Amino acid sequence: MNDIIRAMEERRSIRSFKETMPPKEDIEQIIEAGLYAASGRGEQATITLAVTNNKIREMLSESNRLIGGWKKGVDPFHGAPVILIVLGDKDHPTYLYDGSLVLGNMMLAAHSLGLGSVWVHRAKEEFWLPEYKFILEKLGIDGNWEGIGHCAVGYIDGEVPEAAPRKKDRVYWLE
Repeated sequence: MNDIIRAMEERRSIRSFKETMPPKEDIEQIIEAGLYAASGRGEQATITLAVTNNKIREMLSESNRLIGGWKKGVDPFHGAPVILIVLGDKDHPTYLYDGSLVLGNMMLAAHSLGLGSVWVHRAKEEFWLPEYKFILEKLGIDGNWEGIGHCAVGYIDGEVPEAAPRKKDRVYWLE
């Protein structure tokens, strides 16, 4: 089995991270992998916000917790120190799919670098809020952007979970 297919089969969603910040070079490689994701018509209609600032990360966590309806003290990002937020340009018909591919590439890249990752939802709802629209404005980002998801990244705290058995009857051949 080649390394890419092995990574696809071995990567797991991690829900317990150490506080230690990964090297910036690793984060940059993960982001770069996302930039090379396939996109509809090659339009590359996504952007990534790399959050390593703890104050902003905590603000995101709290917003995400409130949107998700969890009790105070719950961290939807499971302690990951890095949050990569992918947004898609709604003016492109494939923005949601393109953003999903970016997140998939980033999770595989994190795994290949010995880091854990997990996709966390509710980026869409976060970027409806004025404080997140303000962040885009402050960064000089114009357009019709919708949050697709967060890739929470960090060092794994504990063991990598075993793969769940694959469900049967999910492939049909038309030969």
